[in-house]
Amino acid sequence: MPTPDFIIRLREKVGHDQLWLAGATAVVLNNDDVLLVKRSDNGKWSPVTGIVDPGEHPAATAVREVAEETGIDCAVEELVWVNVTPPTVHVNGDRAQYLDHTFRCRYLCGEPYPADEESSEVAWFPADSLPPMDPSLAERITTARDHDRSCRLD
Repeated sequence: MPTPDFIIRLREKVGHDQLWLAGATAVVLNNDDVLLVKRSDNGKWSPVTGIVDPGEHPAATAVREVAEETGIDCAVEELVWVNVTPPTVHVNGDRAQYLDHTFRCRYLCGEPYPADEESSEVAWFPADSLPPMDPSLAERITTARDHDRSCRLD
């Protein structure tokens, strides 16, 4: 997985010590389907996730990550959940914990494909028939799909 430059610079100073990072999850919906990626690093299905760059709004991160990873254009409809992930140890030994911002996003256009090396597959799945995935990721999808839409961003 490509590591953002600002994290590479931090890692030069702190090594593998735990970093507290802001993240974004984009749950992209197209009618009753949800866009998922099969991650190259662990072979598991997931909604699109990414690290917020310094100074970047988490909603912009969600849209950027979807385009970079899947070739799909989407629009953020609303922030549906803010949550703290459990501590993570990445394959290279780097430790991190994320403040995740989960966004409900609307499909705009494009055909899904693995647009970068982060994903081996990209596909639409019926929201009520998801492939096996980490329960916390499935919960983000359910939260976005079932959100009552009373707190819109626009």
